[in-house]
Amino acid sequence: MDFDRETGTGPVTRKAVLRAALAAGMAAPAVLVGVPALARTLTGPDAPAPEPTPACDDGDDPTPPQMEGPYFKPNSPLRTSLLEPGTAGIRLTVAGYVFGRACRPLSGVLLDFWQADTNGAYDNTGFRFRGHQFTDSRGSFALTTIVPGLYPGRTRHLHVKVQAPGRPVLTTQLYFPNEPRNATDQLFDPRLLMTVRDAGGAREAVFDFVLDVPQDPGPSPTPTPTPTQPDGAWTAGRAYAAGDRASYGGLRYLCLQAHTAQPGWEPPNVPALWRAG
Repeated sequence: MDFDRETGTGPVTRKAVLRAALAAGMAAPAVLVGVPALARTLTGPDAPAPEPTPACDDGDDPTPPQMEGPYFKPNSPLRTSLLEPGTAGIRLTVAGYVFGRACRPLSGVLLDFWQADTNGAYDNTGFRFRGHQFTDSRGSFALTTIVPGLYPGRTRHLHVKVQAPGRPVLTTQLYFPNEPRNATDQLFDPRLLMTVRDAGGAREAVFDFVLDVPQDPGPSPTPTPTPTQPDGAWTAGRAYAAGDRASYGGLRYLCLQAHTAQPGWEPPNVPALWRAG
């Protein structure tokens, strides 16, 4: 996709819309406006924007793999924070979503992180700076750690293995923008750059993974017309038009904008789509 490195903007994709909707706790049709993916908004207007991970524009390439390296250890602890008492280093949070090929979020995805400490050393006897977690029902993850240190031959990076239930493992690495060693590290891939900003002495990073997981296209902002029952019970999979009415949980609701209903978009949960009364 075309991407403006000066402004950090580009064409709006299904991934961008769905990510914005998920982050805001809203339904996708309610946020169909000309905004870039939220991951790109962390860079200031004067900062060069890194190339994003390949957008899952209903069939684009998944996040590229990279070598595992010599320091992976299985059986890491289940945890979302790699910090321990007395941990030295600049605090870092990494958050994002995991999508399939049709831009729909994936829940229950395993993410296993490992990294060097602030001095560039890996713990090969224990599990310091190692841990795994799973995406939640919205496909999101969040990791609390530190900015990894440098060691000879490599730029700054995080390791991660990502696996959707019953699917192959993606092993890859995440990189930091504006690192001098990015230009000399033979493994560095700009498609794996996180978007990073300073946050009061700490740093915040975002990255969205796209896994090679087949998916149905899912709900569309312009649903295919199907017979409706505007005065019947709310039904997942049904196309509703603005002005339709449906009942749910003993209450009647008025449809505010056209959409195709899906589980999780029940009228009480999506005030952008339904109004009681």
